[in-house]
Amino acid sequence: MNIFEIMTLFGMMLVLSAIPSTSVALVVTRSATLGVANGFAVTIGIILGDLIFIILAILGLSIVAETMGYLFAIIKYLGATYLLWLGISLLKSDSNTIIKVNKTTKKRSLISSFLAGFILTLGDVKAIIFYVSLFPVFIDLSTLKVTEIFTIIGITVLSVGSVKALYAISAIKMIKFVRKIKFESTARKIAGGTMIGAGSYLIIKT
Repeated sequence: MNIFEIMTLFGMMLVLSAIPSTSVALVVTRSATLGVANGFAVTIGIILGDLIFIILAILGLSIVAETMGYLFAIIKYLGATYLLWLGISLLKSDSNTIIKVNKTTKKRSLISSFLAGFILTLGDVKAIIFYVSLFPVFIDLSTLKVTEIFTIIGITVLSVGSVKALYAISAIKMIKFVRKIKFESTARKIAGGTMIGAGSYLIIKT
């Protein structure tokens, strides 16, 4: 991966992480009701869940690339199609994420917050399909290097972690911010355009 590909992947992950979603709602809710530390615990759980999906996606694709040869191009086209569909869906979807804060929530342990984020992430099976579709844009899976795996892990930790941590720190303000302006709609449009661009590039590259 060159510096341009690294920055592009980082930007895409950053934008997608910023879109108000179930994971964002969980981070904000835990942080606002139980304290910022719990928001951080949820964030760590989300990151760990993402990393499991990412490693499975990369290793699985690299094995397929080595054993299927030219037939692997079919998987790339399917992945590109999925990215295009995801991009169009994001552009067309409405802002519907609701973040509720219940001040009467009882205090719970950091472990429970961590597990909440971890289980929530692992429950989203579509995430691994997304990663399987996205990574062929940036890396040659037939000649996968260990440094590239660690680079992607680092990008994930920095992008997802920084955004979720920001939500945790600014929980109450973020709730007002998201409700006050059409932040979710704007984020979805940016992410949708990015996914369409990635899908189109993968088709051309393949």
